[in-house]
Amino acid sequence: MTAPENHAPTTGAEIAAYIDHTLLKPDASREDILRIADEAGRYRFKSVCVNPLWVATVARALAGSGVLTCSVIGFPFGATTTASKAFEARGAIADGAAEIDMVIDIAAAKRGDRAALVADIGGVAREVHDGGAILKVIIETSLLDDAQKVLACEAAVEAGADFVKTSTGFAGGGATVADIGLMRRAVGPELGVKASGGVRSLADARALIAAGATRLGASSGVAIVEGEQGTTGY
Repeated sequence: MTAPENHAPTTGAEIAAYIDHTLLKPDASREDILRIADEAGRYRFKSVCVNPLWVATVARALAGSGVLTCSVIGFPFGATTTASKAFEARGAIADGAAEIDMVIDIAAAKRGDRAALVADIGGVAREVHDGGAILKVIIETSLLDDAQKVLACEAAVEAGADFVKTSTGFAGGGATVADIGLMRRAVGPELGVKASGGVRSLADARALIAAGATRLGASSGVAIVEGEQGTTGY
């Protein structure tokens, strides 16, 4: 199940194929997790994105559905070692994750340390790709200026990431059309760009995709595809 190609999505059903249906709250219950997995199957979302604790549960619930399991790594601050992130990613993949969303070393981006960013992202990318999964790199746009965002995106390309992603949703701010356009220009046409944080409506989704997003992270996936205004963020 892939996002439609050569066609700007307009309907909720078309946009569903772009959505990582997300629940990352620390107090999420097993019932909450199973509910979003069920919703993902019914609405044909691209993936369900959860904390590593819930990966095995989600992978079992989604088996045979065509919906992928996604997990976050180094979340939400990115302030762990590369070795820790790689270990965490390996465990999530073993539990059934097909996609990994990692948080970069945000401090390295703020000080302009491209080499540190490439080493951090590259170390995780190798682990993720060895496990047959894809890597999305969260640059946390709300904490960076435009030059730092471009630097982080360029480092992700150099390090072999598959996507760049705007936000964790836990640092304030979120995805904007301006940031998606900036990130798309920085990574070129080949890499994926994921908009996450504050994507709550069908109008939001359409605007972000038009700006260059190829994936959307949202906890309001059902409201988005039904054309309603969601009440919660990422």
